[in-house]
Amino acid sequence: MDIPENVQEQLNQFQQVQQQAQSIAIQKQNLTLQLNESKKALDELSKTDDDAEVYKTAGPLLIKTTKAESEADL
Repeated sequence: MDIPENVQEQLNQFQQVQQQAQSIAIQKQNLTLQLNESKKALDELSKTDDDAEVYKTAGPLLIKTTKAESEADL
């Protein structure tokens, strides 16, 4: 039994929308994780002295920076 062409087209469009919705949900989850990580980092920075040594990651490297620069980056 063949599906009418217009129904098949609508089904294809629906599947594309489903894939887009799934992609958006994954992006939202990733952004939520990044936001939580940034909040935790800012919380930890707030506990440090202004003149404390602070390091940030850049790939596999740790780079020395200031507390103010780190807060601005976050």
